[in-house]
Amino acid sequence: MTQEVLARKKYTYEDYLKTPENERYELIEGELVMTPSPKTDHQSVSAELQFRIMKFVKENGLGKVFDAPYDVYLDNETVLQPDILFISRDRLNIINEDNVKGAPDLVIEILSESTAYRDTIQKKMLYAKFGVKEYWIVAPREAVIELYTLKDKEYALAGTFHKDKTIESRVLAGLKIDLREIF
Repeated sequence: MTQEVLARKKYTYEDYLKTPENERYELIEGELVMTPSPKTDHQSVSAELQFRIMKFVKENGLGKVFDAPYDVYLDNETVLQPDILFISRDRLNIINEDNVKGAPDLVIEILSESTAYRDTIQKKMLYAKFGVKEYWIVAPREAVIELYTLKDKEYALAGTFHKDKTIESRVLAGLKIDLREIF
């Protein structure tokens, strides 16, 4: 008995642009993935982190900080919406009217039940592949942040920071965040 395997349609950026504006989607290697609205702990942690990073970036004239939903176009089959992203001053040319076209310098993803696998496996691999220099995975319930740095197109764990620690960015030299203020 033979089994027929139906080929899944690979979606492109043009297909992605046709998704409803009132729904959040990401395009992950040709697959359209709907992302539900984040919950309260996610939003709280996101706001606290973004506030501190944006303040540091503005005070030091280092570049731009954005938050979701905001498209990061990596290729015609991969468009992601990181929770927080930073683009350095010397790379601002990747920002256009509609989105960011290319890899940000720093990406932060905040885990939720519906996104944990994508953030820790799929998106981590894609961010490395496309050259995001620093990647933070934030687990609000555990009150911990894993910081990864890019080495030869793969991430190396640079540190695991619990709620009683201070995290220091490698990409944003001088940025230190007391995690007791975040969690």
